[in-house]
Amino acid sequence: MDGIRNFQNHLLGSMPEADRLLLEPHMSFVDLPLKMPLESPNTPIESCFFPSEGIASVVSTGRNGKSIEVGLIGREGVTGSAAILGSTQSPDAIFMQVAGNGHQISIRHLKEAIRKSPGLSETLTKFIYSFMVQTSQTALVNGRATIDERLARWLLMAHDRVSAPNLHITHEFLSLMLGVRRPSVTDALHLLEGRGLIRSSRNEVVVRDRSGLEAAADWCYGVAEAEYNRVFGFYASTGTVSALSMLDGKLGG
Repeated sequence: MDGIRNFQNHLLGSMPEADRLLLEPHMSFVDLPLKMPLESPNTPIESCFFPSEGIASVVSTGRNGKSIEVGLIGREGVTGSAAILGSTQSPDAIFMQVAGNGHQISIRHLKEAIRKSPGLSETLTKFIYSFMVQTSQTALVNGRATIDERLARWLLMAHDRVSAPNLHITHEFLSLMLGVRRPSVTDALHLLEGRGLIRSSRNEVVVRDRSGLEAAADWCYGVAEAEYNRVFGFYASTGTVSALSMLDGKLGG
């Protein structure tokens, strides 16, 4: 269980050792390949996943079949919020949009650990609250920001959750996640690339200028990240907060 002890997942890393030890005997380290479903709509949730690498996409679908991404979960968190809060299922889907790995635990074993430790319940509830802030900010940005600003925010959020500047993602996938036409995504990528902020190819986006990308995102990025920091006790002295980069330094990667 080296992944737990090395705190590759920051939520696990923020827990007291006693709480992690409640989980450890019941966790298995698993690969999380691209497009792997972690939760299916209106289907009982059987497991939670604490990603160490990779990004899970939370996608909401309407009765008309139209879909859009409403949130990202990576090494800062855990899936299974609905089950943790007492439901058995969710109308949303969660799948891996960037391949990685992480720890899997059954809902039954996680709930047994929660019953034994109020502190563990508090930690998980704090994350769920911070994820709610992320989704509310996504709703605001989707309704009020330009495509360029939305794309810059998404790239920053993805960059927070991976270990390298390379994001293996296609233009088509970005268009599905942002809920816009593919040509609009391509135009926005070209604009950011023309400013020297990223390098874009058919299947990859490389972040070249993080600070410049934050400026391009403007007001769209930083609120959810700062709230995550506040909730888990990490603060930045100046500028926009990147929760995960701060936690890397605090927890030793």
